[in-house]
Amino acid sequence: MIPWLEAGDPFPPVERALEEPNGLLAAGADLFVPRLLEAYRNGIFPWYSEGQPVLWWSPDPRMVLFPSEFKLSRSLRKRIAKRDYEIRVDTAFEAVISACAEPRPGREGTWITGDMVAAYTALARAGHAHSVETWIGGELAGGLYGVALGRMFFGESMFTNAPDASKIALAHLVRQLERRDYGMIDCQMTTAHLARFGAREIPRAEFMRKLTDLVNYPDTARRWAFDDDLFD
Repeated sequence: MIPWLEAGDPFPPVERALEEPNGLLAAGADLFVPRLLEAYRNGIFPWYSEGQPVLWWSPDPRMVLFPSEFKLSRSLRKRIAKRDYEIRVDTAFEAVISACAEPRPGREGTWITGDMVAAYTALARAGHAHSVETWIGGELAGGLYGVALGRMFFGESMFTNAPDASKIALAHLVRQLERRDYGMIDCQMTTAHLARFGAREIPRAEFMRKLTDLVNYPDTARRWAFDDDLFD
């Protein structure tokens, strides 16, 4: 059994998360900015479907990407070198998260519910959530969004409407985070797609040790801007 959280209730320790389904820790509470920040600082994230209560997770092992271990394929490097795109940051957060919420081929629904869109848009307005956007021909072609605390980035979702658009956004994000001394990107769930970029699983205990150090750097809640020379 998992606990039901009322407003103001603290999260239980992540060690109490279920083994099956892996990482399910608690249910209930809300998606207000303070609750979400508390969750991320403690290695917890919300993930649920329409019609379900808010479900909170902390899986073991945890999929992460260390910026220094990012694998930039030869084909993606050549694509970036064409410079036929523009990277913008935090200019179209609502458009990015709405595109990420669109059902994917082979999937009937989405975990990015209307309440999640509203919650993370509020996080963005508070300067904690960010979008990295690939624009091609004046159109939003792909991108990603996530949450930044201290020197830790929590990746949430990405989308693409053009070949390589989301990969281009990811490559620029990782290069900028490495330049700013971010230590780790939380990928949350294990996927073969992210593994191709160098993401790997680590034990939750190791994740929590690293997280505790990284989120305790001074808060940098603000609108982001990327350097222009990331791939010069």
